[in-house]
Order: sequence, then C-alpha cells, then structure tokens
Amino acid sequence: QVQLVESGGGSVQAGGSLRLSCAASGYTYRRYCMGWFRQAPGKEREGVAAIDNDLRTNYADSVKGRFTISKDNAKNTLYLQMNSLKPEDTGTYYCAADPRWSGRCPGLPTQDVMTYWGKGTLVTISS
Repeated sequence: QVQLVESGGGSVQAGGSLRLSCAASGYTYRRYCMGWFRQAPGKEREGVAAIDNDLRTNYADSVKGRFTISKDNAKNTLYLQMNSLKPEDTGTYYCAADPRWSGRCPGLPTQDVMTYWGKGTLVTISS
C-alpha cells in the first residue's frame, strides 16, 4: 500500500520561507515520478514541481526561481523548499506519485495523471 504523508505547512508572512516534506512508503521509491501540487480555495489543483528518478526537475512558471524540489532516496522523503513566498502561494499542498513512466516524469504532470496522493498540508501566506 503506497502512503504519502506531507508535513511542514504553516503560516508565514510574505517574503518568508517554508520547507515541506513528504514521507513515502510502501513501494520502490526510486521508480516513481514525484510531484508537489497545490490547491487554493475555489481553484483547481495545479502542479507546482516534479522530480524524476534522475533528479530532473520541472516547475510551474509561477514558482520558478523561488521553489526547489528535491528528494532523499535514503530517507524516502520528498521536499519542497519554498522561498520568497507570496500571498498567492496560499493553499493546500499535496505530494503525489506515479509509477507509469518507470521513474520519469512527463514534464510537469497534471493532477489527473498522478495515482497516489497524500492528504495535504496547509500553507498560508499573509501580506
């Protein structure tokens, strides 16, 4: 059973930083496309960043230069370092994974192609 558990959300002022973590278990971690998604109130869930087996990354234009996705295979943990946070970054952040590409990612995945999801962690940025 694949399990993804996010942590690290919270409330910070604009310009601040947060580091999200996603602990993964129940599968061969290295052979999955892993990604972070977010959903703001009243909006659709959107892809934020993705990382593949070879540590190649993709980012949404809105977060490029501010967010960094990474993973620690030894700890089976995915991270999202978020700097220079803006109020529009507010939302629930989800970790997701999918094995269908054998560790590759199709660019920045959309939510409909990811099979496994965590329950999310809330990020609130105040101005």
